[in-house]
Amino acid sequence: MIKKSPNIKMRISGTVLPFLLFIMIGLNASAQDYTKTPEPKGKVIDRVAAIVGNSVILESDIANQYLNLRMQGQVQGTERQVKCKIFENLLYQKLMLAQAHFDSLTADETQVQGEVSSRLATFINQFGSQERMEKYYGKSISQIRAELHDIIKDQLLSQQVQQKIIGKVTVTPSEITDFYNHMPKDSIPLIKAEYIVRQIVLQPPVTVQEKLKVKKELLELRKRILNGESFSTMAILYSEDPGSASKGGELGFYGRGQLYPEFEKAAYKLKPGQISDVVETKAGYHIIQMIQRKGDYINVRHILLVPKVSPVALQKAKLKLDSVAQLIRSDSMTFDEAVKKFSQGPNKNSGGYLLNPQTGGIEFEGEQLDPKVSYVINKLKPGEISNPVPFKTDDQKDAYRILYLEKKIPAHRANLKLDYDKIEHWALINKQQKAVNNWINEKASLTYIKIIPAYQTCHFEHKWMK
Repeated sequence: MIKKSPNIKMRISGTVLPFLLFIMIGLNASAQDYTKTPEPKGKVIDRVAAIVGNSVILESDIANQYLNLRMQGQVQGTERQVKCKIFENLLYQKLMLAQAHFDSLTADETQVQGEVSSRLATFINQFGSQERMEKYYGKSISQIRAELHDIIKDQLLSQQVQQKIIGKVTVTPSEITDFYNHMPKDSIPLIKAEYIVRQIVLQPPVTVQEKLKVKKELLELRKRILNGESFSTMAILYSEDPGSASKGGELGFYGRGQLYPEFEKAAYKLKPGQISDVVETKAGYHIIQMIQRKGDYINVRHILLVPKVSPVALQKAKLKLDSVAQLIRSDSMTFDEAVKKFSQGPNKNSGGYLLNPQTGGIEFEGEQLDPKVSYVINKLKPGEISNPVPFKTDDQKDAYRILYLEKKIPAHRANLKLDYDKIEHWALINKQQKAVNNWINEKASLTYIKIIPAYQTCHFEHKWMK
């Protein structure tokens, strides 16, 4: 219903390469503090821990981020070590922010407001209601919005500065080779077995008669609800949205731009308790009931029915794909030619490759594959294709496909022959980290930075104190 990446951590010579993760922990965690349990009152003395330019770092900032990491099970090391690391991340963020102000950078207000709305909707969903969130923190929605606005604005400004630092950093083939050759042999990562899979998809169209049938069923449900039956009970019994059916069709709070446009347009017109007419989206057909509206945020119930492809049409698609598979196996047609001529999949123009949603690439580790895909390709050798198998498309439509196991790369230590792209990526991150380190050391020496004695004894990666 809702329009909706990998966490690569690798140590080489003691340096954490993806320094972008530090920024995520610092800036994003600040925005996420509203969803975490705060330190009990009286435990955190909210004093200034450091001044960087015109910005301050509060001890409560450090404590909240530490608590956030601890609750997520991401604390490694002693409390002192982790808090010192958080503190240094905050110093870096404030240094970038000082540079952003010096460079007169601006944040796109539309982007800021959109991100604020998205995060607020997430927080409200986690608390269950806007009122519970406001009560928990003792702040109104407008106060929370204002605080989030400043956090996200600072984050976007810092991202611009960071992009200036690393945007032009590139690595040459010789640098990639040199980077790999200087990796300690016992630190070379173990690459899990990977698969590259392609598909040819046939998705029979839904008939007009089937669409009319589903709309009629929804209108009957709507009539029953208007006559006194429970919307939530009808959703539990009949809705085909797996994410909300068990909750009586309730979606939780969402802001503008987070739902299908047609769904959103109809939902925002409703008053509490009111039920929409039948609404068509990419997911299927819905009826919607308004539960509550708070400003630009709505909480609605819906019942989704998805028109089905007829068994006859599905059987025809299966038989056609079976013929296509025979053409490929007999070398009468290449897989590439068959994809271009027959496939109706969304990735037809890119060769029918399955795309890994976690990485954006075409390689999959075994556990990253859909279990149904894994079941089929585990019976194939590289270069073989499957028989036609049924599946559900991303929008839950019935279809058939044949799968082609293009390549299986066994588990191995990373090497330049098989993993050049990965090593190039690691080398680039390493070089970007060096660029950031040089930038920090240069700017820290030119910026007013004052750190209280309690944090001066931290083991820092950089020279923050003159």
